Amino acid sequence: TWGIVLFGQHVSEIREIPRHAWLFLVLSGVATGLSWLFYFKALQTGDVSRVAPIDKLSVVITICLSFLFLKEPVSLRVVAGALLI
Repeated sequence: TWGIVLFGQHVSEIREIPRHAWLFLVLSGVATGLSWLFYFKALQTGDVSRVAPIDKLSVVITICLSFLFLKEPVSLRVVAGALLI
């Protein structure tokens, strides 16, 4: 992402990002880093055949929660994609 900013000559636009957006960007980065650490720790201590499906199921759970809490529209395409995952 930073490569796109630097090589796309968007460095001057960084100052336009609001402070609360920076907070969410940093928190997102921390959450992403922690999720990878936990994933690799789970791979070290558990069977890959059990850990990987649970990790992939998080996408389906996220889709279901978006239907319930964010009132996202349920479409055949989204449901088919979730089932394929």
